[in-house]
Amino acid sequence: MEWTSDAIVLGSRPHGEGSVILEVMTAERGRHMGLVKGGRGRRVAAVLQAGNTVQLTWRARLDAHLGMFTAELVTARAARLMESAVGVYGVQIIAAHLRYLAERDPHPALYEATEIILDHMDNALDVGRLIVRFELALLDELGFGLDLSACAATGATTDLVYVSPKSARAVSRAAGEPYRDRMLPLPAFLRDASIIPEADDLRAAFQLTGYFLDRHVADPRAIPLSEARAQLLARI
Repeated sequence: MEWTSDAIVLGSRPHGEGSVILEVMTAERGRHMGLVKGGRGRRVAAVLQAGNTVQLTWRARLDAHLGMFTAELVTARAARLMESAVGVYGVQIIAAHLRYLAERDPHPALYEATEIILDHMDNALDVGRLIVRFELALLDELGFGLDLSACAATGATTDLVYVSPKSARAVSRAAGEPYRDRMLPLPAFLRDASIIPEADDLRAAFQLTGYFLDRHVADPRAIPLSEARAQLLARI
């Protein structure tokens, strides 16, 4: 068995004396693991840093085996990302979120979104905006997507300012006002991409996506959301 593909490095862990087990995200084969012999050597280790894009060749006798990776650098991002706390937190958050996906289950839209985020980690507000949208996409890919198109109670498509924690659907101001203490805030920028969010908008958006990620993804798997998420929010 053999295939070759571009992949984004998510992380690695030592294996044996000088090798590593590499974890990557690919467009066609999803999150994938493989053994890299000599992966702890200085030259190879520099290539296998989280955030870099590499061209991988995977080989194994059977498809179910861990297999062996060989890697060549395509896009070097790791050094730039590690220059700022925002870059470090961003990489950690994205990698942690992708680990909620089943291994070898393709999610090309999330792969593309990951590349976009890694190439636009210039400031906390931009990173926060992109990661919130990534979290909405992750929920959707896992079958827990939010419906922000119309009010769950009235069908109205304007003045949607809440999300019901039970139905994961938008609620208008008029319909939700009597229950506002039980509703989640819906920042306007999540429905209108032309709106540039402020820090308070992003905090509300992180509260919204975090609620549903905890409920449907993190808690059932007993894998808490990355601590880097709270650290990035503090920066915002």
